[in-house]
Amino acid sequence: MYRIGWFSTGRDKAARDLLLTVWNGISRGELKAEVSFVFSNRDPGEDMESDLFFDLVSDYRLPLIHLSSRKFEATSRPYLSPEWRLEYDREVMKRLEGYAPDICILAGYMLIVGPEMCQRYTMINLHPAAPGGPQGTWQEVIWKLIEAKAGETGVMMHLVTPELDKGPPAAFSPFSRRGQLFDELWQQVAGRPIADLKAREGERNPLFRLIRSEGLKREFPLIIATLKAFSEGRVRVEEGKVLSATGEVIAGQDLTHEINEAVKGGRSALQLL
Repeated sequence: MYRIGWFSTGRDKAARDLLLTVWNGISRGELKAEVSFVFSNRDPGEDMESDLFFDLVSDYRLPLIHLSSRKFEATSRPYLSPEWRLEYDREVMKRLEGYAPDICILAGYMLIVGPEMCQRYTMINLHPAAPGGPQGTWQEVIWKLIEAKAGETGVMMHLVTPELDKGPPAAFSPFSRRGQLFDELWQQVAGRPIADLKAREGERNPLFRLIRSEGLKREFPLIIATLKAFSEGRVRVEEGKVLSATGEVIAGQDLTHEINEAVKGGRSALQLL
């Protein structure tokens, strides 16, 4: 059985939805895999949202390993410095001894992973842009796309490296930001500075909301499709490189067909849950 390690801070409903999506995929037989463990950088009782996440982990009877990053005292200060991260990651890896995940998913894990942990595990992360697209949070990505008047965006799973959002793509699915749904909204923002859009409307802006909605439709199906591709051997990672089934280095697996079929079939982010 293909083994998945799950890393999450568990800070919000999205973190619970991500775990629920994969759990449902396994339960339906779409994904022939198991979640070997769940790791969180929060402790039980530390935050109401993460406690809800831990309740879900308990409901699924999954092993929970936790180590509060807020409470962790490293001999090398300051907090969140490279030295602190190294000590924290080493303690995490000690607690994960005995588990041998084939792949680890960062699903709302709010810490940057250091070099040693990246070398120990194959780790992938969801990013709301196509390969070569903007970096940052999903909000930052959308504003950058609007500012650049980008005609296409996408969603991507990429390898985790110590450099945030700069790991090579593992799988992706682009989509157009032009056509009937988008064109009128592009006209509404034409000539308006990003600073003005943020100040007057912010995330309520219709174009911003449409880009987010179209991305969300694809994010959860992409997680399932990516894990399926890895578990079936269509994609693998060796020495920090993404390889095809035949061992060729690839710039990620294009899963557009699978994702489009999922979207057409109504299996959106909400309907997967």
